[in-house]
Amino acid sequence: MPSDPLLTKLGIPPEMQPLMRLIPGYDPVKTCENCRFDAAKARRALDFFPGYLKHVKGAKGGAPFELMLWQQAITANLFGWVRPDGSRRYRECFLYVPRKNGKTPWASGVILFTLLADDEPGAEIYSAATDRDQASLVFAHAKGMVLQDSELQQVLRIYDTARSIVFEQSMSSYKVISHEAGSKHGFNSHMVVIDELHAQPDRELVDVLTTSTGARRQPIILYCTTSDFERPSICNEKYAYACKVRDGILEDVHFLPVIYEAPRNWDGQIADYLTPEFYANEQIWQLANPNLGESLTWDYMRAECRRARETPAYLNTFLRLHLNIRTQADVAHYEMTQWDNCHDVTLDFDELRGHACWAGLDLAATSDLCALVLYFPDDDNAIRAFFWLPEETALVRERRNNVPYPAWVNQGFIKATEGNVADYGVIREDILACASLYDIRELAYDRWGATQLMNELQGEGMTVVGFGQGYASMSPPMKELDRLLAGRGVRHDGNPVARWCMSNVMAQRDPADNIKPSKAKSQEKIDFCVALLMALGRAMVREAPEGPSVYEKRGMVTV
Repeated sequence: MPSDPLLTKLGIPPEMQPLMRLIPGYDPVKTCENCRFDAAKARRALDFFPGYLKHVKGAKGGAPFELMLWQQAITANLFGWVRPDGSRRYRECFLYVPRKNGKTPWASGVILFTLLADDEPGAEIYSAATDRDQASLVFAHAKGMVLQDSELQQVLRIYDTARSIVFEQSMSSYKVISHEAGSKHGFNSHMVVIDELHAQPDRELVDVLTTSTGARRQPIILYCTTSDFERPSICNEKYAYACKVRDGILEDVHFLPVIYEAPRNWDGQIADYLTPEFYANEQIWQLANPNLGESLTWDYMRAECRRARETPAYLNTFLRLHLNIRTQADVAHYEMTQWDNCHDVTLDFDELRGHACWAGLDLAATSDLCALVLYFPDDDNAIRAFFWLPEETALVRERRNNVPYPAWVNQGFIKATEGNVADYGVIREDILACASLYDIRELAYDRWGATQLMNELQGEGMTVVGFGQGYASMSPPMKELDRLLAGRGVRHDGNPVARWCMSNVMAQRDPADNIKPSKAKSQEKIDFCVALLMALGRAMVREAPEGPSVYEKRGMVTV
């Protein structure tokens, strides 16, 4: 390809000139003003990745980090452009790319390069997210990269407890922080990576960290995110700003907008995102996903698309997370048709007396609904639910929210207890009555509540197990329940309270595609689902059943 005289005049060598045109819709040359391109600085950053870094996870784990062309374009622009005084041109970079496109490993590499190569005394570098675990995803990649290179190990010190990496030669450090912004005042940030900006509950963390860069010569804030929902948020605010900079509506020579998303126009018309002709179009997938075929496989995208076509409740998730389309709102996680298909009119709980089951108990709402779920894995995954509710709450909630609690009480689906708070004494006696009918192997409960009740039940001989409410505990049973419901793999008696709770469930996912029910997103009660997932989760890790083996009962079978 022949060189461009203008780009050559700006100091961009022929081999790097194509990289100037690869950021979708954005031309860094048009608004460069007095900035120039330092090819040596760009080359230094580009060479750092394959020269010192190796992939940490996946099929490429242990292989040199060879940047894809789109990553080369961002890296070269971010580190090659400088101001008249030689400092970095870009102070903010907005990387808007769908899930599984490798933005976290790339951001980790940028952190290590900035920590080592910026020649910034006492540099403070932070990766931030909504919670410490999510923010630590960047740290995990950075740590893994350091541990795979002998030269990096010689100059960098890793501190796992503090989740930090220190470059003692310049007294610089990289640390992990979460969104509790109150403790972040007083920072003197040189670089900040805010991962999954769309998950930030408000703008406080971003504002605090942005203002913390004021004393630095060439600070950089890197926003890495997938699409948010259609709502007021700091993510949507930054996205709107980035679009205006990209489109030349706003002139900001120090802001680098990198936006990968499904096109708003297709074949000359406004795109109808909800039609399979659009969202199942593999050409559109390529436009939105620059790493498709690499960290994001075609098989995965095709499977996710099939899921979106077969499960309407998942379509918004597919559009938002894999095509970067800002959907109107979150949708209910469970498709009620699937739940209704699992209604077994022949289910007789008397026939299950003495059978083994695992129980989950959700007592989080002491002034509202409490739920106990029994799960019978050896009886075609039969499910039985019990509910309790303060009688004063039933009347208030019917008037205020039109929830038919009184009718459900009269029909026997809920037991009303006296007063306006949950009566744990009644609940305890009812649980013990259940234990006399069924072989409850374990009772799982939210370890943050009801300690006294659990101690009392344990004193009565029941085995009680605390169950976490985070991704690590909730994701395996929630994914298993999704699988079971899709294949009509559970049986329930059509309890309307249970159905109502299931219809209310909103889910949230982390960057690793773990999933859990979200009480914050769900506008109504989801206690039944939480209790069911706890029971299912414990059943999934149960010991092998006691008794003779199948071979002792039926003998050998030859084929």
